[in-house]
Amino acid sequence: MDILSLISQAERDCQRVFSALEATEILNTRRVLSAFQAEDVATRHFSPSTGYGYDDIGRDTLERVFARLFGAEAAIVRPSVACGTAALSLCLFGLLRPGDHLLSATGTPYDTMETVIGLSGNAPGSLKEMNVSYSQAEMAEEQTKIDVKSVLEKIQPNTRVILIQRSRGYAWRSSLRPEEMKALIDAVHAVRPDIFIMVDNCYGEFITDQEPTHFGADVCVGSLIKNPGGGLAPTGAYLVGTKRAIELIEARLTAPGLGREVGSYAASYQPFYQGLFMAPHTVTQALKTAILAARVFELLGMKTTPAFDAPRADIIQAIEMGEPEKLIAFVQGIQAASPIDGSAVPEPWDMPGYTDQVIMAAGTFVSGASIELSADAPMRAPFTVYLQGGLTYAHGKIALMTALEKMKL
Repeated sequence: MDILSLISQAERDCQRVFSALEATEILNTRRVLSAFQAEDVATRHFSPSTGYGYDDIGRDTLERVFARLFGAEAAIVRPSVACGTAALSLCLFGLLRPGDHLLSATGTPYDTMETVIGLSGNAPGSLKEMNVSYSQAEMAEEQTKIDVKSVLEKIQPNTRVILIQRSRGYAWRSSLRPEEMKALIDAVHAVRPDIFIMVDNCYGEFITDQEPTHFGADVCVGSLIKNPGGGLAPTGAYLVGTKRAIELIEARLTAPGLGREVGSYAASYQPFYQGLFMAPHTVTQALKTAILAARVFELLGMKTTPAFDAPRADIIQAIEMGEPEKLIAFVQGIQAASPIDGSAVPEPWDMPGYTDQVIMAAGTFVSGASIELSADAPMRAPFTVYLQGGLTYAHGKIALMTALEKMKL
């Protein structure tokens, strides 16, 4: 196989799609710039804080920027929230009470959320242990759309939260664009305004020029070492939404009565501001890498989702390898092309929070940062790998070439 010729052909096929991405990048950069200017962000907001963090202007201003950017009433943006799963857990434990019911509108949630809910494993402190019940509605039309009718039928008198997972996770289904959530959000709010619509927004920020909260979601949750951190945020997560939702969640962030008023950060806030400013561009670079990968493997006759020219709702590219050997070789190729730990050789292992062994390439500057180029997969048939991220398209292209060499197709 002539890898250079294959890549060149794929790039030619992708040019029209790349141009559309660049137009969205400009729209999102304008949105971020407007939010920064409206909140009068200045160098004083980069200063660290210590102790209780009372009157931390860097923290408070960053939260107002996020709220404005997402069209929300309030936000929690904290380095102290360890990851996306921790933020989602914080949200659920803030909104739900013993005896409540949680309903997923998008089938089984991402693997790490199964232990939070209590669907698998025996982790102490799960929602199940707290007497929160759970059920789910499957997606319709071959896993491409939310089945609004089914979700409404599954609502119980004690339903308090409906969860929408934007990204595909480790499932062969379509990710959801924010506008595709609107019908469900409107329908639920019409009949049960007391129910919170919660969106797991991980991997989805800045793909389109609007977010789920612009379409009425009560709370939207994501990780800062994914899209909105722009590859610069070293840690943390965000939650944005209605004042009612955020006030309930902030009581679990710190303590009832303290909420968002406390919480210091002894390092500079500059990477969070700068990362957010860079995010529309960085996300576009990651999308270009994903689209190129989709077209390359389509030309090789392999199944991918989404297709290279399909509308996108997240940065994840799923590629069905069919054989464990191909999957392992691909992941090892991505690692070999990494700037950090390029000499490491990934192998499948029992990763905490996952039901199957997982293989993962993550040669990243920020540990586990999915906006940087990475690839991972559960070791189960049909051996689908999930590629995401890429701080630069050039790196993504080089890594794909390295992975193809490793696979020896």
